[in-house]
Amino acid sequence: MKILMLWLTWVAVILSTSMASAATVERTFMVQNKTITRLCHKQIIVAVNGLFPGPKLEVNEGDSVIVHVFNDSPYNLTIHWHGVFQLFSAWADGPEYITQCSIRPGHNYTYKFNVTQQEGTLWWHAHASVIRATVHGAIIIHPRSGQFPFPKPYKEVPIILGDWYDGNVEEIVKKELETGDKIPSDAFTINGLPGDLFNCSKNQTFKLKVKQGKTYLFRMVNAALNNNLFFKIANHKFTVVAMDAAYTDHYISDILVIAAGQSADILFTADQPKGLYYMAASPYIVGEPEPLIDKTTTRGLVVYEGYKKSTIKHKPLMPILPFHDNTPIAHKFFSSITSLVGAPYWVPVPLDVDEHLYITISIGLQPCPINATCTGPLKQKFSANMNNESFLLPIGKGFSIMEAYFYNVSGLYTTDFPYYPPKTFDFTNPKIFLDANVTFAPKSTKVMKFKFNSTVEIVFQNTAILNAQSHPMHLHGLNVHVLAQGFGIFDSTKDKLKYNLVNPLIRNTVPVPVGGWVAIRFQANNPGVWFMHCHVDDHNLWGLVTAFIIENGPTPSTSLGPPPADLPKC
Repeated sequence: MKILMLWLTWVAVILSTSMASAATVERTFMVQNKTITRLCHKQIIVAVNGLFPGPKLEVNEGDSVIVHVFNDSPYNLTIHWHGVFQLFSAWADGPEYITQCSIRPGHNYTYKFNVTQQEGTLWWHAHASVIRATVHGAIIIHPRSGQFPFPKPYKEVPIILGDWYDGNVEEIVKKELETGDKIPSDAFTINGLPGDLFNCSKNQTFKLKVKQGKTYLFRMVNAALNNNLFFKIANHKFTVVAMDAAYTDHYISDILVIAAGQSADILFTADQPKGLYYMAASPYIVGEPEPLIDKTTTRGLVVYEGYKKSTIKHKPLMPILPFHDNTPIAHKFFSSITSLVGAPYWVPVPLDVDEHLYITISIGLQPCPINATCTGPLKQKFSANMNNESFLLPIGKGFSIMEAYFYNVSGLYTTDFPYYPPKTFDFTNPKIFLDANVTFAPKSTKVMKFKFNSTVEIVFQNTAILNAQSHPMHLHGLNVHVLAQGFGIFDSTKDKLKYNLVNPLIRNTVPVPVGGWVAIRFQANNPGVWFMHCHVDDHNLWGLVTAFIIENGPTPSTSLGPPPADLPKC
């Protein structure tokens, strides 16, 4: 009854504000090369409107968005509005070769969509190759009512965690793909700045000035290409109030663990003695050889107003960060947060399941091309797969997958992505690497099709082939309920008893635990073709992706319309 009353209260709030007129937010993104200085030398990057990170996109729930994107960079480009539902506007979702072809250099495209039934922090980023390393920014969705389900903060502060490569990212990744090598980043960043632990970076440190006693809303994004991150501020705690633009029960912690691609809203109160305190971020990563691990730490500075330096040399306090492989801390954080029942746009768990999938996730190998020299394991190239299928984008086929689906064009994809792995084995046993049948997965463009409004449950099972890693799985176009997660091999009898069907966390990007599993559930109520992929970009490029086709509903209002006239052509 209490849950029902909370839900009815929020429905009343929503209805009372629904009469307020929604606005149209129109922006222009000029994408161009820009020269900036980091880590002691100048580097050419791709930036939007000359900014790194790019401009924030602020809207109110219910607004219409129009973004004119002009590609004056030397690279193909698309923009993905990460976490935005794109209800019946899947053509604006952005992933290259999935919903659209690229905006070629010298061309432009206008994205049009509505932001509905969401509040909180999301982000936008390039979704072609890896230029998202510098082409990204925050999306801030304000409640149309102006009311949060928590006390209004004194100020809102976007904090984008990222990484920096000392060189041309496109060329670095091209080399990785050709040789099978993997190159770690040179620095992590806070709002584009590496911080004073790096050479020549003393003056490239993010500084946040705060008033003692005031509470700030940090709008956090992890935009790093390949890493989950720990984040702390010395001597302070956080209160998590939303994740991936879905409100949560308040969760108090002295550490934030944010996977690649995730966003979070956290309250930070400046409740310590006036002074200087470092904020810092470092990687959470398991299962990679030591030389490939990004072990650097970025830090910024929290400066209390009114603080006066004493005559004794004073150093800012530095938080103690976990070791890079501290899975217990990461797992506790990821598994402890629950959704705020009755909050705006909260959706209960669908109980009747129509489709059950069991999907294994593996890092494997692919044969080194003839006459090439590969530097990966066994002198082969890295690959990645789900259910022993390594995804191949339909490059050079003339259409995106969604265009081919809409116009019934054959030859780009098949709809036989397997519901279960073709071979059952001891998934978490690292010795299985010796089995070539599961180490070398075939390349294919297999997707899966779901009926409109069907309920889908997926268990993602991590494997130990080439060592188990944490995989942040991102589903475009939909949120999912995170029912349960654990370690080892999923047991359908015992582990289903652990399902939280009352207030599970709601997310769009879900980390699959190292050597473990996670169970999610969602309702397929948004027609279109939706990319499902690991948000570690290396894994994405190696094939750890697929796509879900959601069929049209029974009426024109529940169906996807034709593509815009200016949709880029392949």
